[in-house]
Amino acid sequence: MSLSASYKKWDKLELSDDSDIEGHPNVDKKSLIRWKQRDIHEKRELRKHTIAHLKAQIACNSVLLPRITDIANTLADPAPPVPPTAYFNSYVERLEKNPSRDCPPGNNPDKSEQTYDGMLLALLRKVGDDARVKVKEANTLESERDEKVAKYLASGVAEHVTKLKETIDNDTVKLAAEEKEQKKNITSEDLHDGFESKYAPPPPEPKPLPHAKFDKGKEKTKSTTTEYEVLNPKAVAASTSADDDDDEDEDEDEDDETLPDLTPSLEAFSKIPVRAYEKSFEFIQSHRDVIVPGASDALLVAAFRAQSAGKSKYAKQCVHQSLLLQYCEKLGKDGVRVFFRKMVSGDPRAESVFVNDMEGTYKHLVERVNVSLKEQASASGKEQIQLVPENPNQSISFNVPDGPPPENLVLEGPETEDLDVEEVRKALQLRWDVFEAFPADLQDALKQGTLDAVNKVLGDMDVETAESIVQQLDMAGILSFAEGGIRDETDQAKAERAAAGEAASSATT
Repeated sequence: MSLSASYKKWDKLELSDDSDIEGHPNVDKKSLIRWKQRDIHEKRELRKHTIAHLKAQIACNSVLLPRITDIANTLADPAPPVPPTAYFNSYVERLEKNPSRDCPPGNNPDKSEQTYDGMLLALLRKVGDDARVKVKEANTLESERDEKVAKYLASGVAEHVTKLKETIDNDTVKLAAEEKEQKKNITSEDLHDGFESKYAPPPPEPKPLPHAKFDKGKEKTKSTTTEYEVLNPKAVAASTSADDDDDEDEDEDEDDETLPDLTPSLEAFSKIPVRAYEKSFEFIQSHRDVIVPGASDALLVAAFRAQSAGKSKYAKQCVHQSLLLQYCEKLGKDGVRVFFRKMVSGDPRAESVFVNDMEGTYKHLVERVNVSLKEQASASGKEQIQLVPENPNQSISFNVPDGPPPENLVLEGPETEDLDVEEVRKALQLRWDVFEAFPADLQDALKQGTLDAVNKVLGDMDVETAESIVQQLDMAGILSFAEGGIRDETDQAKAERAAAGEAASSATT
């Protein structure tokens, strides 16, 4: 029994260099093969264009057919709620005045003839013109005119419905024939991957942050050493240990000087609001480089800098995110999932422990920032004039004038009977003149009405200028104390008060 090979899988191949090409004695075979190739490609492109055209035409006619059918059914209704001619005219008027921009894919909606409403309007206009021509040719009486027009309109629209259905059916048959012809031969567009591996290697582990501190005791290195016999081994050991201590001190100094900075991912992570655990969990899942050695330290450094710059909200966010990473690390290998499962589920005991730790850490950070700022101020050696209340019960406010006193000044209220209007006007004018003479930054600070803003401007001035400013504020009545008096907080004034207190105590004894 013989087995015959089957070559049916090659039947759909179309070759342009087939040996069956009939040649011509005056034309070489290479030219004939090129012509055959060009003919194959031209027919293939023409077929693709025809198929695309038929699909677009069928889709467009399929949209128009239901609308034309509805119009035909309304016109053919034996008992219409509205006269057919009135319905037809109102429909045409709506298409003319308020057309829709819906159009087939690839058409320009700015051109009305390329939209669905534009095509339907052109068809209805043709039907209406044909109906009026037929009525005119039939010499219809005026009383029967509307009835005849309605009849011709209904028949005209029904005729177009029939033609449109036939067009769709014919195009469907042609499309099927073209697609069948297209599938007879294998082309390069029919090629596809028979097998493709979707495996993607996992992303590499993120690198630790620069300047991140590690446990040096865990680092183990192998080295080869050579020992020499000496006469005084104790002296050599003492000198070697002293050198090692110096090296360790230098390394510690270098570690203290270098602080980790925020990476772009950590900076985005630090901007997540406090206690937004779901957002933090989603961010960590999509950014693996957040949980790396040194990340929590970098966030604490950013918190310290933000608090020093007066950005308390952002500083608290950095502290929150830093502790969040520390808790995930302390909970072990699966710490991220365990931590966020408790926080997202709203475990009150776990959340209270975390929130209390965060508040305590932030409070300690604020204290350290205040101490650092004081140390910086004292290290700078610059004396400043600052407005400070004498006691906690005392408050300092600023009476900032809105402008010069009005021409018609009227005094109202209790205890104003004995006041002279001109004296009050002079006092108000003096206050305004003094305020106008101040620098622009001081005027803005006074308008804010906060003691911190005014002290900040005074701190940038030299002592003599600041003292003069404070005296002018007090003289013009802009500076207001709940209890009178201004306390000088310069180092010299403090020393003078201390010396006066000692002298008074010694005099009493």
